[in-house]
Amino acid sequence: MAENPRQMHLAALLGNGVHVGGWRLPDAEYDPDSFDLQLRLTQMAEKAKFDMVFLADGLASNPGMSPLALSRLEPMMLLAGLARATTHIGLAATVTTTYSDPYTLARQFATLDHMSGGRAAWNIVTGLNPDAAQNFSMPAYPGKEQRYEMASEFVEVCKGLWDSWEDDAFVKDKASGVAADLSKFHTLNHKGPHYQVKGPLNLRRPPQGYPVIVQAGASSTGLDFASRYAEIVFTVQEDMETTKAFGVKVRALAKAAGRDPNSIKIVPGICPIIAESVEASKEMLARMAAFADPVAAMQMLSERMDLPELHTLPLDGPVPDIPPEKRRGHAITLLGITQKYGFNLRQLRDYVAASNGHRLIFGTAQQVADDLEEWFVSGAADGFILHIIYVPGPMEVFANEVVPILQKKGLYRKDYTGRTLRDHLGLARPAHPLKAAS
Repeated sequence: MAENPRQMHLAALLGNGVHVGGWRLPDAEYDPDSFDLQLRLTQMAEKAKFDMVFLADGLASNPGMSPLALSRLEPMMLLAGLARATTHIGLAATVTTTYSDPYTLARQFATLDHMSGGRAAWNIVTGLNPDAAQNFSMPAYPGKEQRYEMASEFVEVCKGLWDSWEDDAFVKDKASGVAADLSKFHTLNHKGPHYQVKGPLNLRRPPQGYPVIVQAGASSTGLDFASRYAEIVFTVQEDMETTKAFGVKVRALAKAAGRDPNSIKIVPGICPIIAESVEASKEMLARMAAFADPVAAMQMLSERMDLPELHTLPLDGPVPDIPPEKRRGHAITLLGITQKYGFNLRQLRDYVAASNGHRLIFGTAQQVADDLEEWFVSGAADGFILHIIYVPGPMEVFANEVVPILQKKGLYRKDYTGRTLRDHLGLARPAHPLKAAS
């Protein structure tokens, strides 16, 4: 079958799987400090021609958390290692603006982009766990509006630093002894309400101009941020029509902000459970549920809904409402799931324990591929971020069984046709501001 002009995008979430109890299965690997395991997962994804791998992160740990989140390798160092052991696949790291420094982060991502030959992506978050503030000498966890205000300024500073050198500034003329044209070297001198950064960055402009920007905002504040900066919107969605409406809204906001609305990719998270039938995949989920730690599962739900008091409520009682100021991504979706299925607190806890709140897909490889095709062809999604229930087996099944079906349908690449992550995604390389203005 001839390839569809519009091609599906696929990313895989690294880690030890997303099901709270999945790590206990006999064939699951649980080694949160293993670079080798993350390398094997990344190489599986690259062999299947995935656009990128995606590394989530957290900056606090406590005994009630899921074993999947108790220990984590630092994202930038991990991805730097993966960059040297891969050739094409994109490398996305979650780094919070609230607890980071713009100069340091800009330098780290520019370095990763250079090391990988243009494959870096930054998943921007403003922080989820209030406990993290105490790990960074902050007296209190900033409110959402303040965090997004800081994030906007942070991104602008990083872009300014990445533009310290024009693309053709380094002439490297050995005969004349001129290494760089210093007229194309620019000092930022940023002075804002949250950051004062002189610059310039002591590193050439990244191969991609800027790393690809990923963001997962769903509240009104988050959507405004995404419309101004995001190139991939990583979203939590359960319903195809709702996702279509979400995409229309984000792109309309982007257009109003002066951006090309087609420069945004809507990429929901999915958690496929693949077996020889729908019934068998549901039985697989039930077996994993028996291994789930109820305390860790409730902690995960509490974090997703930003309601730390959930563990004090009766499990068979109703799911509490969420104050408007706390309604964002996961929380909005989980309220929708509660209403759609009539879940009580226990049922919602178990649902989140399975998929981290993302959409579960049951069935055979063919049924999963057909489901993804329906969402993609309808325009609801430009691609998907794969959440693996446990590793490595389900990743192998998806790569070896679902991807070939998508390729046969003409929906997915059979080989990489470009070198950078922007090439894979069909995203333009941002011109240096001085070139764009000329």
